[in-house]
This record gives sequence, C-alpha cells and structure tokens, in this order.
Amino acid sequence: MTTTSVKEKMAEEERTGYTILWMNLPSRCFGQYLVFRYNLLCQSLLCVAGVISAPIFIAIQLGVSDQPEVRRQLLSIGLFTCGVATILQNLIGCRLPIIQGANTSFIAPMAAIFSLTKWSDESLLKEIPTVNGTVTDEPWKMRMREIQGNLMLASATQFVLGATGLVGFFLRFIGPLTVAPTITVIGLYIGQFALPLCEQHWGIAFLSLALMIIFALFLSTIRVPLATYSRREGCHASRTPIFELIPVILAVGVTWLLSFVLTVTDVLPSNSTQHGHMARTDVRINALYDSPWFYFPLPFQFGMPTVSAAGYVGMLAATIASTIESTGDYFASARVAEVVPPPPHAVNRGVAMEGFSSTIGAMIGGICASTSYSENIGAIAITKIASRKVFVTAGILLVLAGVIGKIGAIFTIIPDPIIGGVNLITLGMVTAVGVSTLQFIDLRSSRNLMIIGTSMMLGLKIPDWMATHSQSIDTGSADFDQVLTVLLSTPMFVAGFTGCFLDNLVPGTEEERGITKWRLSMEGPGDYYITGEDTYEFPYVTQFIRRIKCCGYFPMSPTFDKEFSCGCCCKKRSNSSSYGVDNPVAMENVEKL
Repeated sequence: MTTTSVKEKMAEEERTGYTILWMNLPSRCFGQYLVFRYNLLCQSLLCVAGVISAPIFIAIQLGVSDQPEVRRQLLSIGLFTCGVATILQNLIGCRLPIIQGANTSFIAPMAAIFSLTKWSDESLLKEIPTVNGTVTDEPWKMRMREIQGNLMLASATQFVLGATGLVGFFLRFIGPLTVAPTITVIGLYIGQFALPLCEQHWGIAFLSLALMIIFALFLSTIRVPLATYSRREGCHASRTPIFELIPVILAVGVTWLLSFVLTVTDVLPSNSTQHGHMARTDVRINALYDSPWFYFPLPFQFGMPTVSAAGYVGMLAATIASTIESTGDYFASARVAEVVPPPPHAVNRGVAMEGFSSTIGAMIGGICASTSYSENIGAIAITKIASRKVFVTAGILLVLAGVIGKIGAIFTIIPDPIIGGVNLITLGMVTAVGVSTLQFIDLRSSRNLMIIGTSMMLGLKIPDWMATHSQSIDTGSADFDQVLTVLLSTPMFVAGFTGCFLDNLVPGTEEERGITKWRLSMEGPGDYYITGEDTYEFPYVTQFIRRIKCCGYFPMSPTFDKEFSCGCCCKKRSNSSSYGVDNPVAMENVEKL
C-alpha cells in the first residue's frame, strides 16, 4: 500500500473516530488502540449466529428435536469446538484472522445416511440389547456415534491432504463450474429443513425475516455512535455500522423480545396442541433451569464411534466441499487484511488444522465440522481491524461459552420460528452466492450453459428421487448399495461431481470456463499489500526451522517454497496463486460489504 493511501486512511480515522489496525503493524504507527472493543463482540456474535442453527438441524436428523437437553448439549459442544478451532487456526494454521464455525453443509450427508433403512427407529430398537427388560441404549446415540466415527475419518483425510500438500494438486481441477452448482444446491436443499420451523408460527418467522432484510439492506449505512476509548483521544464516541455488522443477531434479539411479550401476555397459546405454541419463549424454559452451570465436553461421551463405508463417503463429500470453501476464504482474508496472498505452506497448514480441529470436535460430539466463516471476513472489511489478538480472544470466549452450560441453555430457548425465519435468509444468501459465481464464466457459451443446467438439475432431482426409491439400487453387495445410495442422496456430491467431470472433460478455453477471471479476482492488485510473507511464519521458531534444510520439503513448514504446476487450469505462479482457486462465498461477501 502506498504512503498516500495510508495517510488517507488515517485522515478518515481522524474524521470518523474509526479505529484502523492491521495485523502486523507496530502499534506506534497508528497509536495504541483498544482493539478489543466492539470488534471482539462482533466477531464472537457472528460466529454464534451460525452455531445456533446447526444444533437444531442436527437434532432433527438425530430424532431428538423434542429433547431440549440434547439440543443444549449439542450447542455447548458446538461453541466449544468452534473456539478451539479458531484458536488453532490463528496461531498454528494459516495464521490469518479467521473465525471457525459449524458447517451446516454436513446436514445434507447426515440426512442421506439416516435415510437408510438400517437407521430407522424400528431397526435400531431391534439391535439395542436389554438387561432385565430395560433398554441399555438409545437410537439417537447410535446415530450420533455413526456420524462421529465417519466424521473423524473424513476429517483425518482432510488433515492428510493439507499435511502432504495434495490439496494443491486436487484443487487444480476445481473451477467456477464446479463451485457454482455445489454451493447453489446446498442452500436450496438445506432450506427445506427451515420450513418446518417456520410453519410453527409464520407471523414470528416472517417478522425475523423482515427485520433481517431491514437491518441488512435499508439500515446498513447508518452508523450508530458508541462509546469507545483510545490512548490518543481518550473516551469518545465512535460511529459503528452496527446494522451492517450483526443483522442476524439484531433480528433474533428483537423478535425474541416480542415473543417474550406475547408469551407474558398470553397472546400466544399455552396449550401445546394449538398452533403457535412453539413461538412461546417458555416452551423449553426447563432446559435453562435444569442445565448445569459448567459442562465439560469429554471425548466419546456418547459411546465408542462406529464407522461404515457409506457414512465415510458421505462425510468425505461434505469435507471436500468445505476444503474448497475454506481455501478461498484464506485468500479473501488476506485481501481484506491487506497482506500478501497466503503461500502454499500457509494454505496447507490451514487445511490440515481444519481437519485436525474437526477430528477433535467429532470426538466430543461436534458432528458439524468446523469451517471458516465468510461473514467474519466481511466484518474485517468494515471494522478495519484484523488483529490476531482479537480473533484468538474471540476463540477463548467461544470456548468459555461452551463450558458454561447456562449459555448454551439460553440459546436453546430461542423459539424455533425465529431460527427458521432467519435461516430462510441465510440459506437464500448461500444459494445466491453460488449463482453469482457464474459471473466469471462465459454465459453465452452453450457448453457452459449445458454443464450448469445438467449439474444443477441432477443435483436437485436425483436426491429427491432417491428419497422415495431408496431400495431401488441393488448391485448384489449391501455395502456398495449403501455407498451409492448415500452419494446419490447427497446433492452437493451429485451437482459438484457432475460439474467438475463435465468441466474438465469437455474442451473449452480458460476464458470460456472462467478460470482466467477467477484467478485475477483472487490475486487482486499487486500494490495493496502492507506486510509480506512473515505474516504466515511462526514467531521465534522460523529462524531455527530455516537452519534445517530438509524442512523445506515439508509442505507445512514456513520454509516450504515449492510451487504446483496446475496444468491447463492454473498456470505456475508464485506463492499462493499456485492453488488457482478462490472462494466466491467469501469474495462476494467482502465486495458487498
């Protein structure tokens, strides 16, 4: 970044009282600031907004949506695992300011796995042993252990991809025509799980939806004066775009307050058999009273995990999609933090650490693997704060929130229609961002249009057909039948595989396929960097690693400088550009913010 642009940013700070702090700049450049003020709260709340939805969808798949205690347990585990993953990613992984959160994309393979006959309540109850007529296990715990074991195995595979550097080899086959249908069908498919929550009270659901639209679109330019402090100016008012930063939390909070008022005044029916009862705020209030003050997630607390071929391939499909998304988030985070794009060793460590964190999370019951949150990257573009201290502290707060059982219980009592209404917007945004990826390709090409149409149509309709014809596949091998059933019932696999296969098989130029524009959007201008590759190195340790020459061949070492030759998809370029992939989810959010 030029000196002029830095001065312009400092002048903006003087005019608005808006703190600007980059990751590795010494504090004397811009003065000592209290960087933890609202940015820390903002980053934590953005992650919590995503974690709240995951336990509800998981509980539905496990068959325990009517058990508040299990939902509270899942939410506490989710907060804990997200905090641990965030800390590891910022300190050891890619070392960029990134928040890790629950990945709802794993709901799709869960639904596919549990659609198998062997996971129905009737089949599971036959397998559960009894002692003196007492059942010794529960069907939902058996489903939980199945997801735990297969997610651990799939996450371990992700760790191997990052640790060996193979992620760079596989990503060379990924382009916009693969990512667009994959992300689009994820949003459309998971959206069906939000509708049952909304129909419990459409009025409350539409209110949360409308408030989110108002906050995010109509009030996004309003900066609210908030009290803040800096050594140079002391206590003063700082205008913060609060509606743009946390529209989800604000929408949930306002609607939740209204539901509380309607509950106290008995406007909402107290009879559980009447429509609208689930919109009351006291439906699961016992979960708050009965929950322990402290809850420590322990490994294998639900029993020893189980593994199956069908479960593994289902989880692996979601893991691969998560890897592609997270890899692009690293480049997006580097752009908004104004540092050089991450070199191969940083991307390798990021992917490996995400796999390691998801493995640990699966051990304790966090069956929605962690992934990078694009919303938090967009928040950096607004707050201009990308300090690792903020993100590590946010991770610590998430860990504490998971350990304090009452916090998970508080989020559990949020009425379902509120969560359903908000998710209609968030999942709709996922779908829209997937469609927006097509801006990189040539939409006048009949080749591209046919690939897009085929991959999306198959990705949506084949899983629908499999839902009603799950017994139609008969190859003679029961295990192979289950593998095919799970794969064909997972929309992201069907759409992504079809798009990737046709995109790499059918002849087409890089410009026609969108590879060239996608690569340029990732690299960005070359004069906006403030810091260099030392951002991705370990303090105090790298100097000793450099003395060991063999470490240069280890893909996760800071001294690893090998480049990947990406053939026809990506030309051999320096540093991180050898990966030749960007994440449209992150980049679209950053550009809009």
